[in-house]
Amino acid sequence: MNARLSAMHRILDRPVSLAGRGLLLLGILLLVLGATLPLWRISLVAPQYAEGLTLDMYAYQIVAGNGGQDLAEINTLNHYIGMKPIAQADFLEMKVIPFAIGVFALLGLRAVMVGRIMNIVDLGVLFLYFGTFSLGSFAWRLYSYGHHLDPRAPMTIEPFMPVVIGSQQIANFVQTSVPLAGTFCMGAFLLCVLLAGWQSVREARRDLR
Repeated sequence: MNARLSAMHRILDRPVSLAGRGLLLLGILLLVLGATLPLWRISLVAPQYAEGLTLDMYAYQIVAGNGGQDLAEINTLNHYIGMKPIAQADFLEMKVIPFAIGVFALLGLRAVMVGRIMNIVDLGVLFLYFGTFSLGSFAWRLYSYGHHLDPRAPMTIEPFMPVVIGSQQIANFVQTSVPLAGTFCMGAFLLCVLLAGWQSVREARRDLR
């Protein structure tokens, strides 16, 4: 057991391989690109809204369809069922996520320049935690919107959970929620980190034989 732990420590203390550094650089570019692209889209379609109402969620803002008018229309509809208005100021994640992305980009650059394999492991674990927390926070916010309904609203419906991924029927609306390009870029960043770690470990094992 001690011999295995010692061997693992020696591997984790090895520098990141050249191929690993290239993969990390690619991942950082994808991460920064993802921060500028829409992460998620929520849309509502009904007979009276055949073209649909859409909200695109970015890391730092909400962009509504139809030149921004869809948000006001959605909030009007939400008022009738007692749902709290959707406001960008309520999404604290949009203040945290851009900062977090900057931190991960800097940690990635550090691993490229002077990092060791352990730094890649730390980066991957931290980003996986960040992604899980962000998705969980998004799901909780949707749950809160669908369950904290004003009983004095003009229309009464049962509390509901807006779908996180996929489509569902809510009254006469079909609500759809799907990840967009920004989310896939961030997923690709994590994949690049994992591949960089795998490549570096493989090279370290070969050199230590």
